[in-house]
Amino acid sequence: MAEEKSKRGSIGMSLKGCQTNNGFVQNEDILEKDPDPGSPGDSRQHSAVSILGPEEPDLKDIQPYAGMPKEVLFRFSSQARYRVPREILFWLTVTSVLVLIGATIAIIAISPKCLDWWQAGPMYQIYPRSFKDSNKDGNGDLKGIQDKLDYITTLNVKTVWITSFYKSTLKDFRHGIEDFREIDPIFGTMKDFENLVAAIHDKGLKLIIDFIPNHTSDKHAWFQLSRNRTGKYTDYYIWHDCVQENGITTPPNNWLSVYGNSSWHFDEIRNQCYFHQFTKEQPDLNFRNPDVQEEIKEIIQFWLAKGVDGFSFEAVKFLLEAEHLRNEIQVIKTQIPDTVTQYSELYHDFTTMQVGMHDIVRNFRYIMDQYSTEPGRYR
Repeated sequence: MAEEKSKRGSIGMSLKGCQTNNGFVQNEDILEKDPDPGSPGDSRQHSAVSILGPEEPDLKDIQPYAGMPKEVLFRFSSQARYRVPREILFWLTVTSVLVLIGATIAIIAISPKCLDWWQAGPMYQIYPRSFKDSNKDGNGDLKGIQDKLDYITTLNVKTVWITSFYKSTLKDFRHGIEDFREIDPIFGTMKDFENLVAAIHDKGLKLIIDFIPNHTSDKHAWFQLSRNRTGKYTDYYIWHDCVQENGITTPPNNWLSVYGNSSWHFDEIRNQCYFHQFTKEQPDLNFRNPDVQEEIKEIIQFWLAKGVDGFSFEAVKFLLEAEHLRNEIQVIKTQIPDTVTQYSELYHDFTTMQVGMHDIVRNFRYIMDQYSTEPGRYR
């Protein structure tokens, strides 16, 4: 009996030995290739199975090892402790890929479109008075700009930006505007402007113009009507009571002009002080008055209808002031208040960036959007 058992074991070992994998077998396919039916090897294999019987090897006490044959590897990989982590990692990978794809689509969907004309190309800013003088009167003009468009085009410029050309005084680089709808005569006529717009567009260029909504000139018709308390224009500007004695004005508070000294100036006709963030010849408009906002809206529409592609809005942070008129805080608290005359000596918490300013700017944007519906004419 012992001899028969030993013989059976030796036969099994000898038959199984031909499939032993020491981890360095080069061609596993050759070793695993089934012999031809009817060959002696085939009969020996069947006889080995019949000798060994159908029992599967017990893997409980066997650990995975390098170079194990596929049959053993598959046995281990089907066990729960190997299969479950593998499936978890697989589905985590699939989920991560789907999340990344979804995030990419969302980012593309909510991201701004490709750069528009005002973002993608260089702008050529022109101060008309110092540009080309077409009529030899000593001042640059709109016709002079038109004459130089070929030169500007060679610079690979995409947009022409023209600074203030409105009818105005020479104060503060022509920012004290007397009429927002008129071309100053030293620059030409409205017809010259219309010809310039057409020529700019013919060259494939865009046109931006300056716009200063914060204030006007004291020569503006609105101011003249306001200082006389005429109808709706009475509150077009910021007026407040102040004391005027012996030619000396005591202002309502310590607010200062950008150029220094008090931002309040006494008007002898109205017998009140008006507010100006810049020079006294540039009184600030009262943007808390809906009529003023409507006037500015109509002016923007006027120039958009002329074919202007965009605006450079200046002094926007000064559009609103605090209604309470409290003194602004000194930078150096120990400084004698009467000696505080420079703009940098105060914190301007009540005269810049007031609540509601951004709503006004959004209204400007809304007007642009209304004129941006035509393909290729984004304003």
